Amino acid sequence: MRRSIATISATLLGLALITPGAAQAAPTSPATHDDLSPADKASLAAGIGIAPKASYGAKPKGPNPFLAQVADASKVDYSGWANYLKVQAKSKAALRAKSLASTNPALAAQAAAPAVVVDEDEIDGTNGGNDTPANAQRITTFGTGTYPKIRVLGSLDNDAVSTPAVPAPAEDNGSITLAGDTGIGAIRSGALIDAVIGDGPHGRQTGDGSNDFDFYKITAAAGKVLTLKTATPTGPLDTVIELFAADGTLLAVNDDFTGLDSQITYTVPAAGTFYLAVAAYGGLPADPFDSASGGGIGDPTPPTEGPYTLTLTSGGIDKDFFAIKLKAGDIIGASVKGSPTYITVYDTAPREVHGSDQDASYIYPLASPLPAGGTAVTDYVATKAGWHYVGVQSGSGAYDITVEGYRPVLQGATPVQTLFLDFDGERVNTGVFGGPGNRDLSPFAAFLASWGLTRADEDAVIDAVTAGVTENLKKDLVASGLNPKFKLKIKNSKDDDDPWGGANVSRIVVGGTIDESGVDTIGIAQSIDPGNFETEETALVLLDVLSAPAGDSSASLNTYLTPASDRIAFVGQALSNVISHEAGHFFGDYHTDNQDALPNLMDAGGTGFATLFGVGPDGIGGTADDPDVDFGDSRFIPSEGFIGTEDTLGRIVFGVTS
Repeated sequence: MRRSIATISATLLGLALITPGAAQAAPTSPATHDDLSPADKASLAAGIGIAPKASYGAKPKGPNPFLAQVADASKVDYSGWANYLKVQAKSKAALRAKSLASTNPALAAQAAAPAVVVDEDEIDGTNGGNDTPANAQRITTFGTGTYPKIRVLGSLDNDAVSTPAVPAPAEDNGSITLAGDTGIGAIRSGALIDAVIGDGPHGRQTGDGSNDFDFYKITAAAGKVLTLKTATPTGPLDTVIELFAADGTLLAVNDDFTGLDSQITYTVPAAGTFYLAVAAYGGLPADPFDSASGGGIGDPTPPTEGPYTLTLTSGGIDKDFFAIKLKAGDIIGASVKGSPTYITVYDTAPREVHGSDQDASYIYPLASPLPAGGTAVTDYVATKAGWHYVGVQSGSGAYDITVEGYRPVLQGATPVQTLFLDFDGERVNTGVFGGPGNRDLSPFAAFLASWGLTRADEDAVIDAVTAGVTENLKKDLVASGLNPKFKLKIKNSKDDDDPWGGANVSRIVVGGTIDESGVDTIGIAQSIDPGNFETEETALVLLDVLSAPAGDSSASLNTYLTPASDRIAFVGQALSNVISHEAGHFFGDYHTDNQDALPNLMDAGGTGFATLFGVGPDGIGGTADDPDVDFGDSRFIPSEGFIGTEDTLGRIVFGVTS
């Protein structure tokens, strides 16, 4: 069963101990992980990492979580990876430009061509003229068939709000019921508060050590924009901030907006009272109504403590939207320089489809021409013809937006895209995944016995996997009707000669282990490639975690196998979903939220594996109630920093075309 952030903060997915082949009852409901503190569970549920952070810009340990299907989210330094991607983006952009010039001169020339400059129509010093998609400034010159590159020059002009110094509330202010009243919305519109994490009755230095957090009460009318940010000019404190509704529902959370600081910008949908919590990384409240609900003494990496400055404003902030007309299948990328720290795309609905406060373009392949190197970068593949909207916000002052549009590189090309499923075991250069280089991976057949299957079952399982991948990546995309030119060949090592190395052939190697590959993951793709510009990539689906003993983790298929299971059907179904997930990355998809109510083949790892594998309500894999998990609409996973609804089918259906 899927759970919301509000409910999952109490429990995380647990493990049911089941021995393959033994007479066992259906798996029990997941239990709480005893090795995680309440604060850790609250952090993970909110999309905030708990792993030790790498220094700013340094490469964190482990595989890139944007590309990997990790078994344990608690080990992932999400903030560190976001910072690393940002630091590396500029050099990767230069490398991509150089690579394009030698491999695809026509595409390189389009990417390097001068942009048509457009000035914002809204008068400097004002706002409200183009603040929504409904009143967006229309740019009629842009189009992949006319002028596919524009620069928009403008300015964000927020309402002036004063921020007088306000004394910090007295301790204990560690919960919604104990929150200090800021006066925001009642007697003032802004405040500047100097306070300390660690000085309360639950601090580590002077209190009982269960973790100190500070709550602040704010009231706001509908339409007001709350801008809430911390600064830590001195000391080691690394802040995380959370915004709660009065009933304890988590509305927004942020970590590492800039360095050790955090910021939330929240548009109030209806008048009400809100509560901002300031805490330390690794020290979030498990219950916003209980000031003693932190992690407690003895954590491996105790949360930091120290002073911070909190700036709170409630007022109008400028948002600028620009309308561009796209054709179905157009691939756009946009980057912003200057004051805005957030850039987004809305589709024809209009709904937000890729909001970003980061530059993660480092994960594009070398063959991608999409722009990079700005304060924030976004991309989108249009599924319908019509007006789409690029917007910026969260800043004050001048900006420079670059928007570029491209058509799929396979449009009219031969041969068409081939996806090769390799079960034979291969020597793979794992360096492209952050591994140690060339490694020999054991074949799929070596893992059959771990699922209670025999070598005689191998062909049937491969047939089931191939059928599942074909349904996920071909039949469903054709049936969508979005792209009548969609074409994809799916081959496998049982039935076909190995086409790897040929034109427009990407492969997924199914086999090997973490130790063999040197990559600590279940699956990993070479890139995320909106538009499928690089048509010859590799992904891995490693099988040691997936074939571990029942109960070893929620990522083991054996956890869901009982005598009631059709083992061949379930192993085929689960593996085909994991394989389709990795193919989804190098065809253009990001991770979706594994805790929302919409099962999706792009759901991230860490938790929720039963959903990705297609385990039904009975908790047993390979039974009649197992659902068909597909590509489709779902929100981005919060921990990776993107906002909006991702159409994981629409993002890949046009890049695989003829």
